[in-house]
Amino acid sequence: MEFTPINEIEKIHAELRSGFYSGKLKSIAYRKYQILQLGYLLQDNAQRIDEALTADLGRPSVENYFLEIGPCIGEAKKVYQSVDKWAKPEKPAFTFNFFAMRPVIRKEPKGVVLIISPFNYPLWLTIGPVLGALAAGNAVAIKPSENATAVSGLLTELIPKYLDRDLVRVVNGAIPETTRLLELQWDHILYTGSGRVGKIVSLAAAKHLTPITLELGGKSPVVVDPSCDLETAARRIMWGKIVNAGQTCVAPDYILVPKEFQDTLANALKDAYDKFFPETAKPSTNGTYSRLITPQAFNRVNKLLKGTQGTIVFGGEVDEATKYIQPTVVKDVQANDTLMSEEIFGPLLPIVPVKDIDEAIAFINARDHPLALYLFATDKGIKAKVFDNTQSGAAVANECVIHPAVEGLPFGGIGPSGSGCHTGKFTFDTFTHLRASMDSPSWVDMMLSARYPPYTVSDSSAL
Repeated sequence: MEFTPINEIEKIHAELRSGFYSGKLKSIAYRKYQILQLGYLLQDNAQRIDEALTADLGRPSVENYFLEIGPCIGEAKKVYQSVDKWAKPEKPAFTFNFFAMRPVIRKEPKGVVLIISPFNYPLWLTIGPVLGALAAGNAVAIKPSENATAVSGLLTELIPKYLDRDLVRVVNGAIPETTRLLELQWDHILYTGSGRVGKIVSLAAAKHLTPITLELGGKSPVVVDPSCDLETAARRIMWGKIVNAGQTCVAPDYILVPKEFQDTLANALKDAYDKFFPETAKPSTNGTYSRLITPQAFNRVNKLLKGTQGTIVFGGEVDEATKYIQPTVVKDVQANDTLMSEEIFGPLLPIVPVKDIDEAIAFINARDHPLALYLFATDKGIKAKVFDNTQSGAAVANECVIHPAVEGLPFGGIGPSGSGCHTGKFTFDTFTHLRASMDSPSWVDMMLSARYPPYTVSDSSAL
């Protein structure tokens, strides 16, 4: 994959600005045409996309279709079907005082927007935002991850073939190219990635007063109550951790469980793992389980594993040459353990024993608000207690990871885990300016003549 020459980036920005001002996307029909073309890009090239995802992440084909290709095609269809409705002006609720002024909310594009997408879901976290931005009528610059070289290279090849290059462009590169992009003025920036880089993006955006949406991740906890359906809980938690080798921003990062239930849960997780990976399909076998994205990612996660003071229940096997780290569950992990020092973003699952649910809530609240909080329990009182007394981007009971794909739900964080949200109509809204508008006839002054000077005592009562 070739990086975009730095001296061409400002030119690309200017061409996108010209494309936006051409007015092409004022036409809802042309927006729908671009959305349809993006859908065809996905459909026509599904096999190549699958191969690229596997090349970058070692990910099994089933995961590629379930987590990215299928949801992207589905979202393209939904956006295509909905854009006419979403883009219609809205009338505010009727009020007697102002209805005659014909108030209306216009749905207008913000302009030229920048989407910076990550390596872990390089298709879904690129295509979804682009669909919403186009539906809202914006021109789009895409900065895909330099670590997902196969997918980024494929998108660079395909996008100009399917989409209007006056309106959508890809800029490839690493830190220098991204820095140059951030020096330019955009009308909105959507960034998905680490909190460290999120601060850099925020600072750059602030120089131009550019609005931003940040999806930053963090350590998403799983609270397990003894009232849970144990087999289901173990199966879903284990899947949430092993899918994409734990490189998921909403992956279960650690478990909080009453101490007396810890071993029971650990054994159930081991049973789930053994069913996922029988002797005939071990995770070390190519095509059964993802790999870490880069040698640097492997070394970071491996260092966390080596430094833990907890007890390994199962797993722990690594292979630096193939960037393989076996799914690993570690129990008796303390708050100051290496596994609790940062977002793991890998297939390690620490279990932190606590006294009770109250201590679990206090543990969560003493840390940054996570992107997701998971709870496994059947007791309605426990569900209400945990969700009502914590803060997180999402609060999910008895499920893991898949909530960002649920139609109608927003995907986003709070505080250090992000700001703003996207997916579906929420993406359209993110890239839309709600422009207040009125058209007030002259006869309204018959009712509001008291607003004009010279003021009299009777004017106050009239108004």
